Amino acid sequence: MSITLSLEKRNAVLLCMAELIRQEESILLSANDKDLTSFESGDIAMTDRLKVNKKKVGEMILSLKQLAAQDDPLYVERFKFTHDNGLEISNRTAPFGTIMIIYESRPDVTIEAAGIAFKSGNKILLKGGKESLNSNLVLVNLWHKALEACDCSKEWVTYLNYSREETQRFLENPSQKLDLIVPRGGEKLIAFVKTHAQCPVIVSGRGNNFVYVSHEADLQMALDVIVNAKTTKISACNAVDKVIISRDLPRKMEFLNHLVQTLRKYNVDIITDAKLAGLEGTTKMDNESVWYEEFLDYKIVIGQVPDVDEAIQHINTYGGGHSAAIITVNEEEASVFMQSVDSAAVYHNASTRFTDGGQFGLGGELAISTDKLHQRGPIGLQHLVTNKWYVKGNGQVR
Repeated sequence: MSITLSLEKRNAVLLCMAELIRQEESILLSANDKDLTSFESGDIAMTDRLKVNKKKVGEMILSLKQLAAQDDPLYVERFKFTHDNGLEISNRTAPFGTIMIIYESRPDVTIEAAGIAFKSGNKILLKGGKESLNSNLVLVNLWHKALEACDCSKEWVTYLNYSREETQRFLENPSQKLDLIVPRGGEKLIAFVKTHAQCPVIVSGRGNNFVYVSHEADLQMALDVIVNAKTTKISACNAVDKVIISRDLPRKMEFLNHLVQTLRKYNVDIITDAKLAGLEGTTKMDNESVWYEEFLDYKIVIGQVPDVDEAIQHINTYGGGHSAAIITVNEEEASVFMQSVDSAAVYHNASTRFTDGGQFGLGGELAISTDKLHQRGPIGLQHLVTNKWYVKGNGQVR
């Protein structure tokens, strides 16, 4: 287990895994039906993430095949230097070692995130939620079959069927070497992991994304972007939760009424700040703390600011550091916004729903990090590496 698998071995396992998922699709769907039947919660976002259908199975297979086709992220030379004394010094990418992924509800994490971690040369520990246990056990069994078929140890992928208490004990005192933890889930899960972990943690999952509609916005574009960002997948961390509009927006009330009417067709509950209170079809916020909330639901807040400077300040105060968009025809204003907003992804005239490893050309993602170290935003194959210094000499001493 200490020797990293060759690229050929890693790719063979990924392709074998893709074929096994295709062959065992009905078994996976049946296991997922059991999970859905026993899942007793009104949380529509969690339910959406839990569900596996033929489309999701196809996406799992495609993700594995795309990973197998990508270049090896390991041993890539990033820096080279020749010392005055003749030492050849270089810096190259290297695997972390063992990565633990703790996640809620989403069985596809067992494929996409684990696949990226595996292709990056890492041993993987998976701790899924109890709500997706049946689905996850089927998928981990397929991982083990793929590994054995390619003459690799099953220990490269391990599922930890732990209770919350057992997980806490493991985090505080790991029974094996642990180099990195990636929690994929809500704020409670992230806080739990950060409190108890004894190794680096990549924070992923929280959105609370903003769209700012400038006084120089194309109003039809603004409407289309907001509706798309809010309604297409409310369980996604890249969905929009807050809209702030310029006080000087032309045809402001006409635009707002049209936006409210359109969102209401999708059964979105609309909350306004005090400046827009009384807008038909909306309710006024009763507490400013709502600006901090990520909804993962058919809910949105619409507020007003005087200008782009106030919009930037507002987003940097309340946003989750994930994604933020400006709608404007003014390139200079857009540039100021994009440089000044403190988010992992900033958009000009586009929906926040594109903050995704696949959409960004990474071929999938381990997570979308809102931390600034060691990588921000979607973490793809090429980001899930650390580095190592290689120094070659012929007897030099200092």
